[in-house]
Amino acid sequence: MNFALILFLLTLATGTLWLLDRYVFRKKRQPGAKDPWWVEYGASFFPVILIVFGLRSFLVEPFKIPSGSMIPTLLVGDFILVNKYTYGIRVPVINKKIVELNAPQRGDVVVFRYPVDPSLDYIKRVVGLPGDKVEYRNKRLTINGQEVAMRQNGDFLDKEKLYYTPRFAETLGVVEHDALLEEEAPPFVPHVLQFPYREKCIYNAEGFACEVPAGHYFMMGDNRDNSQDSRVWGFVPDENLVGKAFFIWFNFSDWKRIGSFK
Repeated sequence: MNFALILFLLTLATGTLWLLDRYVFRKKRQPGAKDPWWVEYGASFFPVILIVFGLRSFLVEPFKIPSGSMIPTLLVGDFILVNKYTYGIRVPVINKKIVELNAPQRGDVVVFRYPVDPSLDYIKRVVGLPGDKVEYRNKRLTINGQEVAMRQNGDFLDKEKLYYTPRFAETLGVVEHDALLEEEAPPFVPHVLQFPYREKCIYNAEGFACEVPAGHYFMMGDNRDNSQDSRVWGFVPDENLVGKAFFIWFNFSDWKRIGSFK
C-alpha cells in the first residue's frame, strides 16, 4: 500500500472541497445555515490532513520494525522515527530529490524502498558507499582493504527463541554499534538474486566481495546471519532512500526501549 499516495490524494480531495466551500458555496448559503455534510466531513479535515502530509513528507515519518534483521539495535515491534530531510528534500510520492543536503555515511541506519519491490520499505545499516570495495569473508567485514574493528561485547538473549547469540561491538565510520554473529551459521551467502550490477560482486565459500557502483549503497543488517540484505538482493540506488532512522518512540512490550536507539 502506497500510504504517501493515499495521503496526497486525501489532501488534494479535501483541499478542493475546502476551496469550493470557502470561495463558492459559503457565499450562497444563508447566514446561520448549517454546513452541508461534505463540508463537515470533508473540507473541515483539510488543515489536519495537510499538516500530517507536510510533516510526513518533509520532516519525520514513523515506521514499525517488522523483522529481526536489525537485532540487537532494533527489535521487532519498535516504533521508530525517520528523518526525511537528512539526505535531501524530495518531492512527495515520486520521491525525486530537488535539494541536495547530506549524503549517507557508513554506520547510518536507513529506511529505503526495497529495490526488488519498491512498494516495500526496508531498514538496514549503510556499510558501503559509492566506490567502496566491501568484503565479508569468514564473517569479518573489510572495507577498501581495511578490516572493520570488532570486539566481543557479551551475548544477546533472544527471549522468544530462548538462546544466546555472541554480540560484537563494531565501528563503522564514527558509529559504534552492536552486531550478532552466530558461530554455527555458514559464512557464504545462499540464494543470491540476479540484481543490477551483479557483475561487480564475487561470491565463494568464504563469503563475497563487491564494488559499490556510483549512486548506490551497500546495506547490511546488524543480525548478520539472519538478514536478507545487499548480500542477497544487491545495491540500493540513491533514489530509493527514504530517510535516516534516529529515534525509538515506542514499543508496546518494553517501554524501556524508548530512546534507546543508537
